[in-house]
Amino acid sequence: MEPNKDTPSENEDKPSAEDLQAPADALSRTPDDLETEQAEQKASSGAPAEPVEKKVSGFKKFFKKVNVYFLVFILVVVVTGAIAAVMYLNSQKETPEPNIATQALTEDALKQLANTDATVGDTSQTLTIQGNAIISGQTLARGNLNVAGNFQTGGSVQTPNLTVSGTSNLGTAQINTLQVATNVAIQGSTTMRELNVAGASSFSGVLTASEINVTRLILSGNAILQIPNHISFTGTSPGRTSNNAVLGSGGSSSISGSDTAGSVSINTGSNPTPGCMTRINFQQAYVNQPRVIISPIGSAAGQTQFYVDRNSTGFSICTANAAPANQSFAYDYFVSN
Repeated sequence: MEPNKDTPSENEDKPSAEDLQAPADALSRTPDDLETEQAEQKASSGAPAEPVEKKVSGFKKFFKKVNVYFLVFILVVVVTGAIAAVMYLNSQKETPEPNIATQALTEDALKQLANTDATVGDTSQTLTIQGNAIISGQTLARGNLNVAGNFQTGGSVQTPNLTVSGTSNLGTAQINTLQVATNVAIQGSTTMRELNVAGASSFSGVLTASEINVTRLILSGNAILQIPNHISFTGTSPGRTSNNAVLGSGGSSSISGSDTAGSVSINTGSNPTPGCMTRINFQQAYVNQPRVIISPIGSAAGQTQFYVDRNSTGFSICTANAAPANQSFAYDYFVSN
């Protein structure tokens, strides 16, 4: 059989002795020469050349490894340090003192001031007077008035607004209207013609007043009301209504006092009868039914079997038996709520 021409022979697969023999200068070639030679062989054989990998510099490798946020942080730190350094250097600079020109007041200038209305210097200059100065007329300060020492005046001081930031000692002060936003501490005695208090008031010491008018007086806690002198209950006298049928023919009644305390005078006539002799009507009605205490005055009043009929608008003095005829007697009363 003839050998197949398409099947390679054994001699074609085996390399020849010339191919196995290395060139004489193979050991002296560098890796770059070998790469160049391989590239030329591939080019001559028609195979596409592999791209040569470029070497990356060390700086680029380091830049890739560094985080971008870290670079931003370093930039912020540098800017902050620069601002702090600038502020520190500015704080170390001394503030320049204002250069105010001074001018002495000469004798000629004083004569000119005495005769005419003259202007000495300008706003950038300072007038210094070494001795005392007496101004007989009026003095107007268009700007601020600063007094380094004590301020003493023999007359009155008139000003629309007075602001005192420190301690102020006033010998005698007359104030038409005084408004105090915070606390007021008065060490000595205080005399006031009228005192109107809209809110709560607290007095830890003794309060002495010739007259105190209050709408309501409340003693809280274990407070004690001590009145060493007399108590007087004043006010408008209440109204009264006499019952002539009980007082008898020609009988009458009268009252003196107030809604709180007073006396009722009784004059009986002939043929009195049991019942309510007179009715007392309060000027101002009580919120609740009050308590009424009656005290008889005179023997004729003691002979009556008296009792009280009461409500929030008034009370009546009554007897269970007929009062003595043609007699004059009275009853004292005290009302509390």
